[in-house]
Amino acid sequence: MSMPLSFPSIAPVPSHVHRPRWSVMIPTYNCAEYLKHTLHSVLQQAPAPQEMQIEVVDDHSTQDDPEAIVREMGQGRVSFYRQPQNGGAIHNFNTCIQRSTGQLLHILHGDDKVLPGFYAAMERAFRQEPTIGAAFCRPIYLDEADKQRFVYQLEQPEAGIMPQLLQRLGKVCMIQTPAIVVQREVYETIGGFHPELFHAGDWEMWKRIASYYPVWYEPEPLACYRTHASCHTSGLVRSGANIANTRRAIEISQSYLPASICELITAEAKEFYALYAFESACWYFVRRDFQTASAQLREGLKCSHSLKTLANMSRFIGAIGIRRSRKTLSTLLKPASGCLPQAD
Repeated sequence: MSMPLSFPSIAPVPSHVHRPRWSVMIPTYNCAEYLKHTLHSVLQQAPAPQEMQIEVVDDHSTQDDPEAIVREMGQGRVSFYRQPQNGGAIHNFNTCIQRSTGQLLHILHGDDKVLPGFYAAMERAFRQEPTIGAAFCRPIYLDEADKQRFVYQLEQPEAGIMPQLLQRLGKVCMIQTPAIVVQREVYETIGGFHPELFHAGDWEMWKRIASYYPVWYEPEPLACYRTHASCHTSGLVRSGANIANTRRAIEISQSYLPASICELITAEAKEFYALYAFESACWYFVRRDFQTASAQLREGLKCSHSLKTLANMSRFIGAIGIRRSRKTLSTLLKPASGCLPQAD
């Protein structure tokens, strides 16, 4: 398979190295307070060491000591690697891939977790359909206090290959990193995460995989993605860089999307994230955070200012009404928070 763009190369595992079925690679950066929960969620359902590699890959944390957590929780079962210097989330993701030795690779953020049955469900998917490149489940959003905020919508009622995934995924990121497992050989074939995409690298990767491989969908919500004020994404929202980087991901994916649907998917994605940014701007405006609101609106209009986009913005304003209370506005705008890629 030839790739139109140059993506980071992923070397195969050397032939003399033992290949477990699983590699669970846990990237961390200044999130040790959540790492105990992450490791516990994996260890309580992990098979024997020869069947599952578990490793924490730390991006040179400066505010905590994840290695101490690994020693305490892992008791020798979990390995630890510390980057010699901070390289950013995408570099750390690619390090996770390169250091993995398993056939199936799960990248699990150090502040996220999986629920009981996650690995069993993913194993069933790959056993039933060995040709799939990846399998994913519905994610649950958690807050800092471990309280559930919402669950992603159901994409299809039954587990199985999702036939129209690329048409859906090409428009909006509905896969979160802790919810997806990828065959390692897929990364070896199509390359690692794109270094430019410090925020939207996950979305671009899932689109790339879905462009070349069938992907399995598990309707049970078995993985949890955590949002909190100190996470990487929060700062990007304030500057509008989350939208700008998402726009760059849309541009990059044009290089490999099938010609028959590329133009339509690209236009729909730009319109979707323009409206998302507008809704986000309204949400921050209500909270009198005018700097963030302005940044979101500015970058959103760079995505699209088509007649369709502007009409949707007008309808949105009409739907909420200028006399709505601040509390009502917040409730109406909250669902949009689950639509962005999260490579952090």
